[in-house]
Amino acid sequence: MPDSIYDNVLTAEDRIRPHILETPLMPSPVLSMRTAASVYLKLENRQHTGSFKLRGATNKILSLSQDERGRGVVTASTGNHGLAVAHASAQLGVDATIFLPESASPRKVEKLRSFPVELRFVPGDAINAELAARRAGEESGQPYISPYNDPQVMAGQGTVGLEMLRQRPNLDTVFVAVGGGGLIGGIAGYLKAAKPEIHIVGCLPLNSPVMAESVRQGEIVEMETLPTLSDGTAGGIEDGSVTFAACQQFVDEWMLVGEEAIAAAVRWMHSEHGEVIEGAAGVPIAALLLRTDIRQGQTVGLVVCGGNIDPVVWEKIVE
Repeated sequence: MPDSIYDNVLTAEDRIRPHILETPLMPSPVLSMRTAASVYLKLENRQHTGSFKLRGATNKILSLSQDERGRGVVTASTGNHGLAVAHASAQLGVDATIFLPESASPRKVEKLRSFPVELRFVPGDAINAELAARRAGEESGQPYISPYNDPQVMAGQGTVGLEMLRQRPNLDTVFVAVGGGGLIGGIAGYLKAAKPEIHIVGCLPLNSPVMAESVRQGEIVEMETLPTLSDGTAGGIEDGSVTFAACQQFVDEWMLVGEEAIAAAVRWMHSEHGEVIEGAAGVPIAALLLRTDIRQGQTVGLVVCGGNIDPVVWEKIVE
């Protein structure tokens, strides 16, 4: 990697610490009994805005010069990234414009309207909104904040791994959900430098395994993705994304899980721990439950990446 992810994460930790929560690494007695390992859950669903995305957005904005911040920032997202940029920009006194497809969920739009940001609606799908945001940033000179394809965003997400190792230095294995690779790239890049023997497992929905397939083929691939409860990890990867090399270099193993297993993990998390989580957060739990080779005495960490689940989807899952 051209820049050291480890060093970037340390810098991000210093930058963003006053603005984010150090989320709990909670023991899970039930998962520990099932696997014979000591299992801990990193509860990013309790983060401000309900997901890990706040870390990367905050670090990116704080890494900008005063002149760049003064111009304001742009992004495109109807989900956790959009909420993170809205929250971070409001906290840091930076103007933000968020591009959304006209089909965006009214509930998500309502949440974004609670922040002092400008919303611009674009005909078509989320890709159209992203293209419009990038074009607007180029024309106005406003920095575009990518949800994953940015070293500073990836470093911010990597502070999840820094906290986990600080909270539980004897970690042996970490399971992380994977979409564009910003979260696992930052976590794995940091942990492999701090503790090379740690084992990193990338977990993806069977319906959208783009990063795992790209690593297998040795290049970023375009492929059809099917609908999935793990909507936070669904979709393709930008050509030349900085996250791809990090995933190639630092992720030891890839696991794919089906939709029924993801739904069961979301239900289990609520029934056993009283936590409401989104589909993407259920993916690493589902992956661990499929394993039969976790040895007694191992210490395992699962990243519960967020809790922003659509109420309609939640009702269908729990019913």
